[in-house]
Amino acid sequence: MTDPTPLTASTPHTEIVSVSGPELITYADELAALLVETVESGASVGFLAPLDRGAAAAWWRGRAAAVDAGDQRVWIARDGERVAGTIGLNLALLPNARHRAEITKVMVRPSMRGRGLGRSLLATVECAAAEAGLTLLVLDTETGSPAERLYRSAGWTECGSTPDYAGDPAGTLKPTTFYYKAIRTAAQSTSCR
Repeated sequence: MTDPTPLTASTPHTEIVSVSGPELITYADELAALLVETVESGASVGFLAPLDRGAAAAWWRGRAAAVDAGDQRVWIARDGERVAGTIGLNLALLPNARHRAEITKVMVRPSMRGRGLGRSLLATVECAAAEAGLTLLVLDTETGSPAERLYRSAGWTECGSTPDYAGDPAGTLKPTTFYYKAIRTAAQSTSCR
């Protein structure tokens, strides 16, 4: 496991850590609870409600091989022993795209929202991407969702939207907005030091 990244003073007992494939399996049940809560709160993260916790845990365990292969990275935010949030980074596999990656599954427990944890998760991944030599990150989110405020305030640039791109937890098709952020490599960045 990599060294924990302490968060801001607004979340003094929370740390963000990158997890390995075996660690992801260990945390699968807690991550499943987070995913179920996120879907129940109305967030569009790829799943329909009601989401079975066992199916959610199986989905997380299914990511372990990609993490071990280095194709995906996952961080968790721990508040004591409890998983308070998570974020993923899917690395581009094609030779002409190895400078970029996609941010995925940004989730914060509803009871922990509004404390800067989402912003800390983003900053952690941006720094890790810079350290890996990546220069471009992309993500998407439901148009009009609270997540859009987070991404805009964190310096992400909207680059368009697609109507009826994905269903919300109730299955209603909603538009999705796409964002990108150009990042400096670790050697160029002072914010990651």
